[in-house]
Amino acid sequence: MTSTAPAPCQLPSSTEARTPSIRIAAALIDDDDGRLLLVRKAGTGVFMQAGGKIEPGETAVAALRRELLEEIGFALADADPAYLGRLVAPAANEPGCLVEAELFHIRASFAPEVSAEIAEAGWFARDEAITLPLAPLTRDRVLPLAATLAGQYR
Repeated sequence: MTSTAPAPCQLPSSTEARTPSIRIAAALIDDDDGRLLLVRKAGTGVFMQAGGKIEPGETAVAALRRELLEEIGFALADADPAYLGRLVAPAANEPGCLVEAELFHIRASFAPEVSAEIAEAGWFARDEAITLPLAPLTRDRVLPLAATLAGQYR
């Protein structure tokens, strides 16, 4: 996404009353030292995973490939990243909305090239990451998952 304006919440397609949501593809990117790559979008104060909105007709993997290249200059290898599941949490930058994230795991080490709507990107140890202002999805769902993944590789 190249716009800095928050994506509008999408109303549910059913007639049930429920919280509007934003569907995204995101990556839990870690390196061999267990550090996590986190980004902060321009005009916001919280860190989160790189990724973004899944466009109509686009697969989650295609959206992830596009967003990683646009946001941090990372070209995903030809093989699909490991799918971790769909995680839901309150949206960090769109009050009253939920974010539904198709989350993927990528093990890599590179220097992110900040562009598009990203103001800041960096590698953080998990104990450092928990001290940052974090999006609810990152704080409540992704960091615990990252700790589990790190334990599998040690």
